[in-house]
Amino acid sequence: MFLRIIHQTRYEYSQPVSFAPHAIYLRPRENPRQRLHDFKLDLDPAARRVATSDAEDNPIEWAFFAPDTIVPSLRLRSEFLVETLDTNPFDFFLKPSALVFPFAYDSADRYVLASCLALPAGSDGAQLRTWLDTHLPAPPRDTVPFLTALNTAVRNALFYTRRDEPGIQTPAETLARAGGSCRDYAVLFMALCRTLGLAARFVSGYLHEPPAADIPNPLPPAMHAWAEVYLPGAGWRGLDPTRGIFCDDSFVPIAHSAVAESVNPVQGNFFGPASVASILHTSLTIDKL
Repeated sequence: MFLRIIHQTRYEYSQPVSFAPHAIYLRPRENPRQRLHDFKLDLDPAARRVATSDAEDNPIEWAFFAPDTIVPSLRLRSEFLVETLDTNPFDFFLKPSALVFPFAYDSADRYVLASCLALPAGSDGAQLRTWLDTHLPAPPRDTVPFLTALNTAVRNALFYTRRDEPGIQTPAETLARAGGSCRDYAVLFMALCRTLGLAARFVSGYLHEPPAADIPNPLPPAMHAWAEVYLPGAGWRGLDPTRGIFCDDSFVPIAHSAVAESVNPVQGNFFGPASVASILHTSLTIDKL
């Protein structure tokens, strides 16, 4: 599937401000399941930019603003053409040792995956175990059906709420509220996987999902979040607990991390009077070509 994505972000300030360096996670990752055909990123005001990668090999662009840059707004516009190739999300094989759950990672994998096996901050292991016993009392033994059942259980247990304000709920908060946004679902799903000994990480990206014809006033598109689980033989496989499905070619991953908050799309500070207020405006279009 070919997707043209245009994403605009604008921060407006009540008084002119200057900026610290900004870390920008807006470039799609490239791998055998996703090809990036072109990418453009425009900033206003202009900045010196350095493209590199972070500790988890995500593409990242640093923006360094001149000290005399003092402006009332900051605008970022990314536009790219991406080809997604994961048409069949079940087109993978598992090592024989991972066909039945629970399974154990070998020592080399456990060493590399250590950060994705530790419970996220704000997790209560006993609470998560109790939730699993209640919502998944007789899970399938085969690994893929087991993950499908867990994904579906999270989706069915929570009430979705779109939250445009920054921040991610802890797993304990999401369970207490019985709901949250896609990023809250993803972090809870990660915590449940890690409780079970499955390596899981957070993914930030986009989802191509045309609104249903029977919805009179659909919400505008927004960035999406889901999780990936490491399966021996299959590698990292995406699961979206907000929808209860394995991720296919409608999903466009941008960045992944063991720590969800570390891959927010735009990260940086501004300098100005203590009374300065800011307003965030976003616009996103995702078109299938």
